[in-house]
Amino acid sequence: MAVEEQRAGSRVSRPEIRLVRRGFTDPARALRLLAEPALDGLATDPLLLDALAATADPDLALLGLSRLLEAAGPADRQTLRDTLTTSKPLRDRLLGVLGASTALADHLARHPHDWHVLVTFELRDMHPGPEDFRRALAEALAADTAGRPADALRVAYRRCLLAIAARDLTGTTDLAQTAAELADLAGATLQTALDLAAAEDPDAAAACRLAVIGMGKCGGRELNYVSDVDVIYVAEPREGVDEQEAVQAATRLAAALTRLCADTTGEGTIWPVDANLRPEGRNGPLVRTLASHLAYYQRWAKTWEFQALLKARPVAGDQELGEAYTAALAPMVWQAAARENFVADVQQMRRRVIDSIPVTELDRQLKLGPGGLRDVEFSVQLLQLVHGRTDEALRSGNTLEALAALSRGGYVGRADAASLDTAYRFLRSLEHRIQLHRLRRTHLMPTGEEDLRRLARSLAPLINDDTRADPVAALQREWKRHAVEVRRLHEKLFYRPLLDAVAELPPGAAGLRPEAARARLEALGYADPAAALRHLSALASGVSRKAAIQRTLLPVLLGWFADSADPDAGLLNFRQVSDALGRTPWYLRLLRDESAAAEQLARVLSAGRLAPDLLLRAPEAVALLGDPRGLVPRGRAAVEREGLAAAGRADSTAAAVAAVRAVRRRELFRTAAADVLGRFGEDPAQALDTAAEALTALNAATLQGALRACVAGWEARNGALPTRIAVIAMGRFGGHELGYGSDADVLFVHEPLLGSLEEDAARAAQAVCLELRALLAAPSTEPPLEVDADLRPEGRNGPLVRSLASYAAYYRRWSHAWESQALLRAEPVAGDPELGERFRQLIDPLRYPGTGVPERDLLEIRRIKARIEAERLPRGADPTTHTKIGRGGLADVEWTVQLLQLQHGHGLPGLRTTRTRAALAAAAGAGLVGAEDAEVLDAAWVLASRVRSAVMLVRGRPGDSFPADARELAGVARYLGYGAGHSGELVDDYRRTTRRARSVVERLFYG
Repeated sequence: MAVEEQRAGSRVSRPEIRLVRRGFTDPARALRLLAEPALDGLATDPLLLDALAATADPDLALLGLSRLLEAAGPADRQTLRDTLTTSKPLRDRLLGVLGASTALADHLARHPHDWHVLVTFELRDMHPGPEDFRRALAEALAADTAGRPADALRVAYRRCLLAIAARDLTGTTDLAQTAAELADLAGATLQTALDLAAAEDPDAAAACRLAVIGMGKCGGRELNYVSDVDVIYVAEPREGVDEQEAVQAATRLAAALTRLCADTTGEGTIWPVDANLRPEGRNGPLVRTLASHLAYYQRWAKTWEFQALLKARPVAGDQELGEAYTAALAPMVWQAAARENFVADVQQMRRRVIDSIPVTELDRQLKLGPGGLRDVEFSVQLLQLVHGRTDEALRSGNTLEALAALSRGGYVGRADAASLDTAYRFLRSLEHRIQLHRLRRTHLMPTGEEDLRRLARSLAPLINDDTRADPVAALQREWKRHAVEVRRLHEKLFYRPLLDAVAELPPGAAGLRPEAARARLEALGYADPAAALRHLSALASGVSRKAAIQRTLLPVLLGWFADSADPDAGLLNFRQVSDALGRTPWYLRLLRDESAAAEQLARVLSAGRLAPDLLLRAPEAVALLGDPRGLVPRGRAAVEREGLAAAGRADSTAAAVAAVRAVRRRELFRTAAADVLGRFGEDPAQALDTAAEALTALNAATLQGALRACVAGWEARNGALPTRIAVIAMGRFGGHELGYGSDADVLFVHEPLLGSLEEDAARAAQAVCLELRALLAAPSTEPPLEVDADLRPEGRNGPLVRSLASYAAYYRRWSHAWESQALLRAEPVAGDPELGERFRQLIDPLRYPGTGVPERDLLEIRRIKARIEAERLPRGADPTTHTKIGRGGLADVEWTVQLLQLQHGHGLPGLRTTRTRAALAAAAGAGLVGAEDAEVLDAAWVLASRVRSAVMLVRGRPGDSFPADARELAGVARYLGYGAGHSGELVDDYRRTTRRARSVVERLFYG
């Protein structure tokens, strides 16, 4: 038994089986309807049954026909019955509408005589235009005897809609013509409504000239069956009328027009008239003069507003004024791509569209979802804005016409344009059929089996698969196929022709002229289009397998680069990595087969200089991006084992330390790449702590490996080392708070072995530590690790290494308050662990004194802090944005926390930590700092630390202030989660956060 028969059930009569085979899903009800008097004589007509079977929903069509015949008067009913049996065109059109639209069936049941309009529009090559629709609406109003012109307009509108739908559903018109007719009907309706408004308020009509500018799909002559009609109003005073008076009069007319179209009383709404695309949106005046419009667009308009104006077209009112409006604004529209913030605005528009989709609707969105209609329209409009500056052939407000022009001009490949055209027509047709059913504004695919079946049968000519066996499955496959194709072309459309401009590609590809390619690159945000074209040529030219794979990869990669703050750097870095690895089989295979790896590489290469610089020193680290665990920091133990093993295979001390540095470089890249890709979590503080912990562990492992290598080298030259050495981390290193640009602040401590002379032990320790510092900082292909020992007793004037006993003697006799403060973050990290622990025990009484901080030491600490603020801020630096010693910056927070540790650490175990945030939390928990104050200080410290890390990641060199270069500042803002074009917000937020922190510091630290 066929699928339809199974769906109807197994116990059916022979007449019911015949109906099921014709597509009826409720044959019992169909038989009852066919037996009704209104259908008497038609039940056995095979032509009628065949026509019903050809509709989208035979059950719906039969029910609608029954209602229409019952509602018609006796004479009209007989005329309709006779026409149904003798005129196939009328039969197909009427049943086609009834089988697809319950809303139009309801209209015919209320106004049964309106079926005659299907005869009026019988000629196949008749294409009604605006004048035809205006005439039809005017005749309806003239025939109104009830004195309700608004209802007469709505009835006439649906009568015209009925004719358009009938032609559409029977294939008399294609999608483009149907959408154009809907737009023309909308224009005629707006004009008729405006005429009615003028008749109601003749004084207003006498005071002004008013033009209605169609926007969106109405302006582009590609309207949906159900859609808001977007408009902009422009007015001018008539001779002798004051401008303000004229605008007020025009506003009354515009408001009346809106009411006539959108009123829900009587015959219901035609459609809402939406004027929110006007200057200032819903907050701006409804009507402006032409001069006021021009002033706004010249001074205040955003890029998206010019993109919207691309479709502007006079549709009603004063035609001369409407044409003056579009002519005056056209030059601004076609120069929008040259605006400084074009790329940022375009990216923001894309994000706004994506963010507006509810998660529950994402997979059902025909318009806004991935592979939806907006993807096609956005791509076409973007290409128009870029190339329409110099090519007037592209200046069409209609999507399909513009796409064809882009293909003819060589801006889009012919095959791509044809594929996109087909997909767009299918998706729009699907959207039309969904809206037509109940005449409701929706862009969501239905989920009900009955709705999907009706859609599949309605669209059968557009579906490649056979829809007879399982129409719903065929429809779903066709929809998904087109959506995937649209998404693919959306991603490549803007970028692939750039390759065609520089590479030898097969016939049918787009061939951008050099100047057009440069214009497109400029629009994407590339600061040096000529250099970018050279890179593309080097990567994609030729017939080699490498060039072929690059041509596949680059369209998508270029899009990812364009989404960054510095597309030029991303493309240049990619070329350099590809030059180094292009002949390596696994590299291109990884990028081709692992889309996640390719995207991660593009993001890393365009996010700043540090990670790309590390990668370019050893490009094989690209392999980390293809490993699911490749961007997870490995921890100190694993890195230390690898470093020691690498050092053990070296044949000299210098080679051993170089091997350790190579391990550090790769792990530094791993951490930086994971950070810029957001792998450390969404919480900024957590991400900061994770990165800092990874960097601290990495530097500790590096010091341990380098120390072992230097000790081994000394012993190879001189015999057994006569002392033990420990490395004590200080500052941010000891606090596990390292950033990418931080030095390794340390103290070196040694202890002579039993029987060794102290002088010999000191010389040996000095030699080992000097060599360690020199080899870790030596010029090399590996990034240096600067080991800073300036926090040792007597600073730079004191010995580099002291014995534990010497430290004890110094601290007992000469130690200053600032040294006790510095020791708060001292922690053993390398060398002899037992010696490091004894050093910790030595300094604990010093940094956590049982008596707290004497008044003289408190005054000294405050004096030193004040002097640092006054003297050490670099000349010309802004104290409100200097992250280290500026207002509310790192020093402010850290000195405040450290003062609390010195004062209360002896009695509060929670304060005995080297970590700033942990100590602050402990102080808040103990009531030493209010919860709100602690939150303010923590937020400022986290933000300042993240800014410093971002500066290093973006610039490739450390810095304590925001970059002056706009691109670098944009990169810092991107890392910190600010969108394109929002760098100023970052600086404002930083100043606000640190200003609050400074007020807390002044109370807690300075008293």
